[in-house]
Amino acid sequence: MLSIHLEQTGETYLCSEAETLLEGMTRLGKRGIPVGCVNGGCGVCKISIRSGRVRKVGAMSRAHVSAEEEAKGVCLACRVAPLEDVVAEVVGKMSKAFTFPSVASTSS
Repeated sequence: MLSIHLEQTGETYLCSEAETLLEGMTRLGKRGIPVGCVNGGCGVCKISIRSGRVRKVGAMSRAHVSAEEEAKGVCLACRVAPLEDVVAEVVGKMSKAFTFPSVASTSS
């Protein structure tokens, strides 16, 4: 099992090399990476790999991840499996959800 760390939440979970980063997270009941269609079509689970290596397990939708982004470590969590421990940041459509609670709590 490999360690997957999400920068926004500070949460770490274990994921096997045989499952996608999204499958590993949902199997454990974790909620750090937004879940959408789980087959690469919606782009909700778009992440950036900050450290570690992953392998593609399915087609990466060019509607959501350009070749240039992919070359820089951006991918869909439902389409990659870990090859080693990974640190990731959510950059998909729902990444702003991580900033609202901290803004609300500082203005209280």
